[in-house]
Amino acid sequence: MTTREAREEDLKILLEFEQGIVSAERPFNITLIDGEIHYYDLSHFIQSPDATLIIAEENNEIIGSGYALIKKAEKSYYTFEKYAYLGFMYVKPEYRGKGVNKVITDELIGWAKSRGISEVRLDVYAQNESAIKAYEKAGFEPHLLTMRLKA
Repeated sequence: MTTREAREEDLKILLEFEQGIVSAERPFNITLIDGEIHYYDLSHFIQSPDATLIIAEENNEIIGSGYALIKKAEKSYYTFEKYAYLGFMYVKPEYRGKGVNKVITDELIGWAKSRGISEVRLDVYAQNESAIKAYEKAGFEPHLLTMRLKA
């Protein structure tokens, strides 16, 4: 398996990955609208100097993805001014459990560190136990749980 930065010609498969993420998240989020949803501006992640979109390949097949985006800290009282936000973490079902997500995550964290970023964050649904385990394996710790109420 190898990793590389995504290119515009990868967008077709990456858009399929995006819908795979939406399908996987629907059971955890009843507030998602029906139909096709686009969470990400993938072209922006490919072109922006403040982002990287990494893909994993095996035998010239794209099997996984993830991005890191440098963001300004929302609160002035944080110990950091900027952080890297990770998202678009997807691995084709037949390649899951083989360390692909860890390789992509490590690559994204390395990219963030190379830009002087020491804080890395991501969001995961509290009920998504397999994703939580994968991120804990990569060194992440739970930090904040968002709760909701439909009134």
